[in-house]
Amino acid sequence: MYDLTQRQIEILKQIVKEYIDTANPVGSETLEKKYDVGVSPATIRNEMAAMVKKGYLAKPHTSAGRIPTSKAMRLYVNELMKEKDLSVAEEVEAKEKVWDVREKEGEFMRTATQRLADKTGTLAVARNDTGDIFCSGYSHILDMPEFYDIDVTKNLLNLLDNSTYFDTIFGNIHEKFSVILGEDLELELFKPYSFVFSKFHTKGNHDGAIGVIGPARLRYEHIVPLVRYYGSLIEEVAGW
Repeated sequence: MYDLTQRQIEILKQIVKEYIDTANPVGSETLEKKYDVGVSPATIRNEMAAMVKKGYLAKPHTSAGRIPTSKAMRLYVNELMKEKDLSVAEEVEAKEKVWDVREKEGEFMRTATQRLADKTGTLAVARNDTGDIFCSGYSHILDMPEFYDIDVTKNLLNLLDNSTYFDTIFGNIHEKFSVILGEDLELELFKPYSFVFSKFHTKGNHDGAIGVIGPARLRYEHIVPLVRYYGSLIEEVAGW
């Protein structure tokens, strides 16, 4: 259970949304001008200071604004956000793209991963129960400010090249569907990233998972329903 007042929850929700949209620290003036929070910038600053003490916000050294912590992002994903439902047209399109290759595991997984990358605008990854890994959307990470840092990008590419790291990630997918923040994992390497994955079990009795990897600032409202749908689509359509 979170330890925030209703006003703090509303302010935090808008801070997370603004941070996801801009990748920049969020100040009280921005919130007052762009969002109808119903209080003055001074009151917003006081509430933000209280949320810093509670561990929901952090203050970068180079900015007067605040950024949401992993604690805040976890609360947002689990309790505060409203998922954007897929339209029937989107579901039909996704199914059509994989239908002709439903009996060919490798081609099916490559196609599904590529489509998920295209639809989410981030890096999509899948793994089957024989350990094969499918990746698509490498170029998308170059559009994300977090990956302007060469070390963050280099570490992600290192992660993708090392099956041991994948064992750690997939070993932490305990539910049918999981959002895992890098800070939840033990290795410092994982800290800048977020992992959204859906497990699947095919008609031919094969297991695996499909999802995306990106910064903690993923567009979860859009990405979560897409990843969940692609997991269920594999279960419904795959003939292997």
